[in-house]
Amino acid sequence: MSWETVIGLEVHVQLATRSKLFCGCSTRFGDPPNTNVCPVCLGLPGALPVPNADAVRLAVRAAIALACTVHEVSVFARKNYFYPDLPKGYQISQFDRPLATKGRVALDGDAPQEIGITRLHMEEDAGKSLHDQFPGLTAIDFNRTGVPLIEIVTEPDLRSPEDARRLLTTLKQVLEYVEVSDCNMEEGSLRVDANLSVRQRGSPLGTKQEVKNMNSFAAVERALAELRDLQIATLERGEAVTLTTYSAGAGTLRPMRSKEESHDYRYFPDPDLPPLDLARYGITTRVERETLPELPSAKQERFRATYGLSAYEAGVLAATRPLAGYYEAVVAGGADPKTAANWVMGPLLADAKQSGGAYRVAAPRMVEIIALVTDGTLSNQAAKRVFGAVAEDDAEPLATARALGLVQVGDRETVIGWVNDVVSAHPDEAERYRTGEARLFGFFMGEIMKRSGGKADPNVVQQVLRDRLG
Repeated sequence: MSWETVIGLEVHVQLATRSKLFCGCSTRFGDPPNTNVCPVCLGLPGALPVPNADAVRLAVRAAIALACTVHEVSVFARKNYFYPDLPKGYQISQFDRPLATKGRVALDGDAPQEIGITRLHMEEDAGKSLHDQFPGLTAIDFNRTGVPLIEIVTEPDLRSPEDARRLLTTLKQVLEYVEVSDCNMEEGSLRVDANLSVRQRGSPLGTKQEVKNMNSFAAVERALAELRDLQIATLERGEAVTLTTYSAGAGTLRPMRSKEESHDYRYFPDPDLPPLDLARYGITTRVERETLPELPSAKQERFRATYGLSAYEAGVLAATRPLAGYYEAVVAGGADPKTAANWVMGPLLADAKQSGGAYRVAAPRMVEIIALVTDGTLSNQAAKRVFGAVAEDDAEPLATARALGLVQVGDRETVIGWVNDVVSAHPDEAERYRTGEARLFGFFMGEIMKRSGGKADPNVVQQVLRDRLG
């Protein structure tokens, strides 16, 4: 049988605020358990929530970046359920009147496609259950309770686990570009739930199942592939797929509980919060749209058109705003765009990977290093050694090259001396070259570079050597 996979994602993203959604408690990660709490986020009697204007603004920016329709007025609702890490017995979220709807994300690649976004709404986070602190017991840390989130719900437009991973990568890049979130999955800043069903092509949607608790995009892709294969095997045995939530762990999927429907949560407007009117916070979609930075897809297209880069090069260099800014600073400093791309994608990123992500050679220093290669002062190999030295102590590149004895010698008379010495020392090879063994030219080049200690300018050496060998 021919099965079609249908996938939708629910992505929870922590907004990059210093305080929580409805109180002034810190959102700082890693603080001692239950220290960043107050009567508001714990839901104690008499404590009233007040929306965080910074969180609202970031949510609006995210919605605009994802091409959503932002609603000037939305409504906070109570999502009622019991769980030990939910101190109020309900979560403040949004339901029938969310902040934004009907967005889209374009996926580039061999098979470009557009994925619809059903809604983007704001909500507060719950606490965290800790099952490994005390034997046989579960501990609760309420520090995350009330941390501001947006939930991004996609249409069921994805057709493979690979596409789901591509979408998550694109979402993360966009959200980081507009500085809405750091999207650090290890710290819980980005979490993913995924719904999957399979069907015969052209048939109505099948029964969906959910996978949760995934800590990386690779885990999302792997879990969805496993669930897809499990559903197909179930249907081909003639059995029914049930509405169930699964937890992905250790490469396996195991049933957890029946999936709730929206009516089970008994949503109703939060009586302590008036409708969220953006105008009351001085937020207008026009201003937020105008202040958004250039988004990744637009930047990639501009890099290709302006600098003559390939799609791959543009994709790498536009991967993050800091990297794109660094590259453009090097080009603005006078470096050839293709040469700058090679240096940024090569030595710079390799050094950053080894040094924890920092760009240790400032863009102006990079411009100087590239100029030393362009004008013949340094060979490419020597320039890479200079780059490494500059990365360690931020020294001036030319002075560093001189101190290391790497400056190329382009003086013709000096080069002639080296060439004459080498050719005179290898008369048989010189005669064989003259009788047609052209490959020996490379031999002579190597010997001359050795004799010069790698300092001879290869371009000058080639000219002199050809004249000498006649």
